[in-house]
Amino acid sequence: MEDSAATNPITLSVLVPARNEEASLGDCLASLTAQSEDGWQLGTDWELIVINDGSTDATRAIAAGYAGVTVLDAAAPPKGWTGKANALWTGTKVAQGAWLLFTDADTVHEPGNLRRALHEAEKYKAAMLSYSPRQIVSGFWQRALMPLVFSELALAYPPAKVSDPESRLAAANGQFLLVERDAYFKLGGHEAVAASVLEDVDLAFLFKRRKLGLRFRYAPDALSTRMYRSFGQMWEGWTKNLALLFANPLVLAAWRLLDLGLLILLPLLALYFAAPLSPATPWITARLVLLLIWARTLWRIYRRVARSHFPALDVALSIFGLPLFAVLLIRSWFHHTVKKRVIWKGRDYESRPR
Repeated sequence: MEDSAATNPITLSVLVPARNEEASLGDCLASLTAQSEDGWQLGTDWELIVINDGSTDATRAIAAGYAGVTVLDAAAPPKGWTGKANALWTGTKVAQGAWLLFTDADTVHEPGNLRRALHEAEKYKAAMLSYSPRQIVSGFWQRALMPLVFSELALAYPPAKVSDPESRLAAANGQFLLVERDAYFKLGGHEAVAASVLEDVDLAFLFKRRKLGLRFRYAPDALSTRMYRSFGQMWEGWTKNLALLFANPLVLAAWRLLDLGLLILLPLLALYFAAPLSPATPWITARLVLLLIWARTLWRIYRRVARSHFPALDVALSIFGLPLFAVLLIRSWFHHTVKKRVIWKGRDYESRPR
């Protein structure tokens, strides 16, 4: 596998795992095949491989409808493998590029993104380059919850620290994960993280430990993604991931509930029942003081959530997502720690905490 790229001029292999992605895959492939419009030719300079992961909808037919796209069918994942890891490992066995890009079926890539990413990886001597896309959300609960999640991720995994070779912190986003072929295979590729439901972050840890060069950044200039198309998908997806992404999910849940309760609801109740502080200074009342505390609390939460890079209105709505975020943190912890099982895209996986 490692030697196939040596005799082939293809620079990049783009691999898209897809399981029941008929709602998203067309936009993804349209944005990827359009990368050839500036003279960088699909099939000559780079290749595009879609790995159909046991889809029961029109996913395979959609992929086959794009000229120049190679469509593979992954076998059922072996015991101890996740479907995504198995699909990507299947794809890498036939990929010929000197670089491998793993990108999800729900991503949309900006024009020229692929070549710019290669230049960026080479400029920063990164054997792994990962982008956090601009997130597209719809509906009240997505707009309220997603900024909270991504603001906490920005605090837990600051891109500057992740990209710092002197820091042990590692992170990556599987929606866009570019790796140097030789480094990937030397580390064992997706076979090395076969059982992980957070395979992107675990791969990043392998690259970081071997000091192969890791670069991670927020990249709205490169791509966007719509992670979830329903509340149920979002509920299932964050249940799978949150307890693995945060070291102390129960503590984090408690802090966010404290934000909601002590710092928001209780001051509002106290504000309603407050009496003047002193007859000598009737213009200064407990209501005014508590109103200032309430406003300061809201501003502190807003500033923290603004790290998510979501629009201002979505950031403002995030206060309504606090209870949902706390519940999902607790639920994720319960599934990973107590039940030791998680479900994703119709498959039941054994939890193996990192």
